[in-house]
Amino acid sequence: MQMKKSLSFITLIMLMLALASGCNKNSPKQVATTWLNSFYHMDYEAAKKLSTDDTRNFISLIQQFSPHLSDSEKMEMKKTVITVKDVKVEGNNAAVIYNTSEMPQKDQPLTLIKQGDKWLVEFSKSDHLDEANGNAPPQEPEADTTAPANSVDDSLPDSSGSSSK
Repeated sequence: MQMKKSLSFITLIMLMLALASGCNKNSPKQVATTWLNSFYHMDYEAAKKLSTDDTRNFISLIQQFSPHLSDSEKMEMKKTVITVKDVKVEGNNAAVIYNTSEMPQKDQPLTLIKQGDKWLVEFSKSDHLDEANGNAPPQEPEADTTAPANSVDDSLPDSSGSSSK
């Protein structure tokens, strides 16, 4: 009977260790997911804890503008759903691809670097500004301003049915 209890206890310990290792809060995917949710939901202090020094400075800058948002804008941001689609780890760097419920068809990048034994987000404004990546949105063609606005086509008949020529 004692042997069965010992075996059950050992099995329980091994199961708990397996579950704990599967829930690694310092994996690139988990750090990216937590950081993205914190950032998009405007929990900037939580995002800073998972950020490099440069990223913390960037978040502080963004944080200065958040009081200017209306309550409805803040509520909308908190509804954003983040989906991490892919994580590629190469040494101390990880490249994450994700999208948001606001733009589900647009895959967006996020970079993580390992500092010591922790994965941290390395993020800058150029990571998400299309213009900075050379992908500026197409511009509308400007209207042709060579013809006067009130020009009349003489070849069309006037309303009386006669030609103006």
